Amino acid sequence: MKFRAEIDVMPLKALLDPQGKTVTHSMANIGLSEIDNVRIGKHITLEIEATSTEEATEKVDSACQKLLANPIMEGYTFEIFAQG
Repeated sequence: MKFRAEIDVMPLKALLDPQGKTVTHSMANIGLSEIDNVRIGKHITLEIEATSTEEATEKVDSACQKLLANPIMEGYTFEIFAQG
């Protein structure tokens, strides 16, 4: 069975996000000073071949832990969707 994963990887809240800080400061320059605390991360989509949602979840979690996210600096969340 095929599954699709939608993964969001974000910097940990306790760490400085230099890209987000730069964008936050730039918001005032374009007349959007009411926007604050921008955080910039990555959105990853991938397809998984697995026999069940549980197996797909395990594979995606393993990929996130081992390759897609740096656990020292980033956290991640994901959703699994069955492909029709």
